[in-house]
Amino acid sequence: MITKVPNTLFKTRVRNEELGGPNPFEWKDVTTADLFSNKKVVVFSLPGAFTPTCSTSHLPRYEALYEDFKAQGVDAVICISVNDAFVMYQWGKSQEAKNVFLLPDGNGDFTRKMGMLVKKDNLGFGMRSWRYAMYVENGEIKQMFSEAGYQDDAPSDPFEVSDADTMLNYLKAR
Repeated sequence: MITKVPNTLFKTRVRNEELGGPNPFEWKDVTTADLFSNKKVVVFSLPGAFTPTCSTSHLPRYEALYEDFKAQGVDAVICISVNDAFVMYQWGKSQEAKNVFLLPDGNGDFTRKMGMLVKKDNLGFGMRSWRYAMYVENGEIKQMFSEAGYQDDAPSDPFEVSDADTMLNYLKAR
């Protein structure tokens, strides 16, 4: 079992009003150290932006409980998906996500290094993340909740332990 978050370079897009026009964004590389060094972070990973469970339950509940996570000393809540930065941005807009940081793992590098990359060819998704959540302090994984049944081309998409309420209950019980 992995105990530290893997070193990864994420390709993200950030707003830069100086660019003007309809697409005022530029590329910004973000490292694992940028995200986790000297921070307490809740991370949840899901199969894909715009997919049913991810859009109706997984992300919305973490967004709704954001202040409760902050009250437990959490510095950031991050959603990781094997989607590119453009998709993650549009999904965030459509979800009206204001607090949860949507982190694109476009190449699946972080997800692969976490040991959570699975084939979802049976759904036409290709390689995606298995659904999980973890609590991280200064890059060290303190608790991980991974859905049962991890496998390529899983016949179902379990959503029992990577949810926001399970994570919040864990943090409150520490």
